[in-house]
Amino acid sequence: MKKLAFLVFFILFSLAGFAKDPDTKTFLLLFKNKELKELQTTLSKIESQFSPFFSTKTYEGNSELALLLEIPSCDFDACFLGEFLVNVGGNQKVQIQHVAFRLYDLSDNQKLIADFLTAYELEGSSKKKNKTTTSTPTP
Repeated sequence: MKKLAFLVFFILFSLAGFAKDPDTKTFLLLFKNKELKELQTTLSKIESQFSPFFSTKTYEGNSELALLLEIPSCDFDACFLGEFLVNVGGNQKVQIQHVAFRLYDLSDNQKLIADFLTAYELEGSSKKKNKTTTSTPTP
């Protein structure tokens, strides 16, 4: 009986060790500097509202301001993220979709790009086969 209990205990813990980590979702939020100034806020203030809960990175340069959010295993989509409220200019709260210029779900786009690449490669390989069969001369 002890051996059976130990075996069940060992199997449960070994299966938990081999469990796959859930995928994280990555979102890209683009902001226009002019719109942030109108709302009297900055990208760092918006990031500080998300950073206690999610992994964030900001990029500022000559083009639009960008905020990358990594959200662990969830059923979030860009629409749901857009409904998050952020504090801007005092006590005013606005949905992030009204502040951000664009919201992209990079996780979904990676799958879409992979599908396009496989379709392109299949199309290219079928064209090569057609060229080799039509270009061979018959005696």
